[in-house]
Amino acid sequence: MPDTTDLAPDFTLPRDRGGEVLLSSLRPGKVVLFFYPRDDTSGCTKEAIAFSGMMDTFAKAGVTVLGISKDSIASHDKFRDKHDLTVTLLSDADGDVCERYGVWKEKNMYGKKFMGIERSTFLIDGEGQIARVWRKVKVPGHAEAVLDAAQAV
Repeated sequence: MPDTTDLAPDFTLPRDRGGEVLLSSLRPGKVVLFFYPRDDTSGCTKEAIAFSGMMDTFAKAGVTVLGISKDSIASHDKFRDKHDLTVTLLSDADGDVCERYGVWKEKNMYGKKFMGIERSTFLIDGEGQIARVWRKVKVPGHAEAVLDAAQAV
């Protein structure tokens, strides 16, 4: 499970609107990866809208923001269009990237155990090192906290 000062595990994933994203190709820019459980659910929608609303500010700070879930590209495209999202959404359908970042966890809801993505965010610096990690993210104020941290790196 990667943590601060570790090199961020590299990956290539398909993205909404077509094409792929190779993480290492974004250097020397900073990158925010936010892992979220599922498209079009309450918390995930609020988080994606919050990051989308701040995309210009992130861009001015030289930061690329990428949302990652196991949902399909078709699901991402519907989610993006329904909520006018501007943040790039990546599909980790096989869960390999979720596993490598340590966000695929056993969860418990209403006494029922299941596997799912633990809402987590990683800030990666221009050298590809993890500068900051947020686990078990609470959505309100999170995008703003990530922006503050990204501007300080």
